[in-house]
Amino acid sequence: MRVLKEDVMIEEKYQIVADFAVSAVEGIKRTGMKVLALQDRYAKIMMPFEGNINHIGTMYAGSLFILGEFSGGILHGVSFDYNKFFPIVREVTIRFLKAAKTNVTLEVSLSRETAAQIQDTAEREGKCDFELRLDLKDADDQTVAEVQGIWQLRKFRAGQSIAGT
Repeated sequence: MRVLKEDVMIEEKYQIVADFAVSAVEGIKRTGMKVLALQDRYAKIMMPFEGNINHIGTMYAGSLFILGEFSGGILHGVSFDYNKFFPIVREVTIRFLKAAKTNVTLEVSLSRETAAQIQDTAEREGKCDFELRLDLKDADDQTVAEVQGIWQLRKFRAGQSIAGT
């Protein structure tokens, strides 16, 4: 395991995933979002408060949405063969519970069995939907928003790849 700095642990094999994930989309890069941990089928990501403050001094709702939506993509990179499959988001809803006034983190994971079932279905059928329910938490470990969504794992067609790779 590679330790980048305190509380930032990314397994060496996933460093390329972390680097690509936060730099591939300009809008995500501008938020300053950081990948804090990547392990097999697990990710922890953080949206910094600084740079994402709205007109009333709390975290901008759009930044919280980006954090939730991003989770399916980063989970893809640590759960599935990213040379054969790519993720898309099909539907995401967010429920704001309290104002975020600190950095906000999100942890997302899949069991080995669930990841295998999703990938097997996508291999066989070309795609597979999967649902995630996520809590976005402030620095005091209080849930500030709940995200529910449907992502889809799709199989690349011959000659297809992710833009920018």
